[in-house]
Amino acid sequence: MLAGAVDMTSVPELRHPARPAAPRVTARVTWLISDNHCMSLAELLSGRVGLAGRLPQQLDDLRGPSKGVVVLPRHLSWPGMREFDVTDDTIRRSMYGILLTQGRRNEVARFLNARLLMEDWPLIRTSLDPKLRRWCERRFALRSEAEVSEQHG
Repeated sequence: MLAGAVDMTSVPELRHPARPAAPRVTARVTWLISDNHCMSLAELLSGRVGLAGRLPQQLDDLRGPSKGVVVLPRHLSWPGMREFDVTDDTIRRSMYGILLTQGRRNEVARFLNARLLMEDWPLIRTSLDPKLRRWCERRFALRSEAEVSEQHG
C-alpha cells in the first residue's frame, strides 16, 4: 500500500454496505373474462376462439359510440394509429374492419355501434373474409349482397 493511502475496507463508514437481496417477484396470472360467458372452458384455455366465440350474440349487444374518438387497445393497432374518429366514415369503417377481424368479443361489443354497422355494412362486407362475412350476416342479421341487390333490382 502507498504511504498515506487508506485501506477502504478497514474503515467501517467507507465499506460498501452489503447489497440487500433483490425482492422476490412472483407473477400472478389473472383472467379477466367479460362478455365471454358463452365460451367453453376448452376455448378459453386453448386461447383459440373461433368466430362464434369472438362475436357477440346479437346486434343489440353492440353498444359502441356513435360520435367521438375511440382509442383501440394496443394489441389491435399500430402505435400512433390507435385513435379513430367515429364521425369520419372512412376511418370508422377501417376501425370496424379491424375489430371484426381481430377483436375479442368484449371489444367488438364495446366499440361497434349497431346502427352505424348496419349503415356501413354494404361497404365493410366486401373487405372481410367470406367466412367472417357470413357469420356477421347471420349473427347480426345484416343484409347479404343478394338481399341488397334484390332490394335495388
